[in-house]
Amino acid sequence: MQSAAAFRPCPARPLVGRSPSRPLLPARPTRVSSGGAVAAAASTRCGAVGPSGLGHGLLPVSTDREVKARQRTVACAAAGKAGKAEEEGGGFLKTLQLGAFFGLWYLFNIYFNIYNKQVLKVFPYPINITEVQFAVGAAVAVFMWITGILKRPKISGAQLVAIIPLAIVHTMGNLFTNMSLGKVAVSFTHTIKAMEPFFSVILSAIFLGELPTVWVGLSLLPIVGGVALASLTEASFNWAGFWSAMASNVTFQSRNVLSKKLMVKKEDQESLDNINLFSIITVMSFFLLAPVTFFTEGVKMTPTFLQSAGLDVNQVLTRSLLAALCFHAYQQVSYMILAVVSPVTHSVGNCVKRVVVIVTSVLFFRTPVSPINSLGTAIALAGVFLYSQLKRLKPKPKTA
Repeated sequence: MQSAAAFRPCPARPLVGRSPSRPLLPARPTRVSSGGAVAAAASTRCGAVGPSGLGHGLLPVSTDREVKARQRTVACAAAGKAGKAEEEGGGFLKTLQLGAFFGLWYLFNIYFNIYNKQVLKVFPYPINITEVQFAVGAAVAVFMWITGILKRPKISGAQLVAIIPLAIVHTMGNLFTNMSLGKVAVSFTHTIKAMEPFFSVILSAIFLGELPTVWVGLSLLPIVGGVALASLTEASFNWAGFWSAMASNVTFQSRNVLSKKLMVKKEDQESLDNINLFSIITVMSFFLLAPVTFFTEGVKMTPTFLQSAGLDVNQVLTRSLLAALCFHAYQQVSYMILAVVSPVTHSVGNCVKRVVVIVTSVLFFRTPVSPINSLGTAIALAGVFLYSQLKRLKPKPKTA
């Protein structure tokens, strides 16, 4: 047996780690200099493992490391929250901007129709008025190119040749619209123009081979029926205004079909954005309509002629200028909206715009509207909305 002396405890001495000069469990708190590695408060936490671990062996966690780790964690969390808030704020601003674009689109369109109708009532020369609108639009486009507001396009000869048919039908479409506005009420012109989807389907089927689905075809029935019902009960109805609006539908939809058929981007050509394309077409339309104006109506939009006709020169010229500016502005904003939303959304917005224009023109000009006429207009516009919704539904591919 071993004696009791063998179990006598040894004299107390501090345990040491790998380096004798660095005690693992100091007997008393240590005083650390500014560059030391062990904090006094951490001497009792030698067994705790912090975010960054203990390093080698069983050394205590550095307080500086813990603080920096916490700071990094807090900074990352704050950055994540800030990024999320910034994303939400950016989405709100984009929505607000898009709402402002739609508001301007409707506002410019309303004022264009009001000022244009006021001028056409006292100055029944639609070709002159259309030429003034193209002249102002061309001046605005050139100004934007010169000042750098709009990037000047690099257009090739092949693109120019392809744009000429678009400019021709664009010129005719605006001319026919002004002819209709001069003959019938603004509300009736826009009711007839609600038949644009009908002509779009017909022309696309003939020239592009794009056959509509059964549902799209059925959505055209309320459009045609509503326009027919509104026409039968229209107080300002006359055939010249009716057929002018119909011709406007055909020419504008022909422009859309031609743009799909002719404006094909080639590898060696720079594609044109919608705003530049519209600006080029406006300039070309001005030059195309100038000789037509000279040889048909003659140049009538002059102070001398207006004064000889007994008209208020300043009023007619001012309203003509405002109508032209609003015409060009609402077209520009329309293309800006089309650049950030889908064609279906733009089509729905255009349908709502037509409703707004019809209602405001009826209220402003105090146009007499019968209940049946209102019903026909409502049916036609509902058909346009239904058409725009059904167009986005793609037919399911046939399985073998």
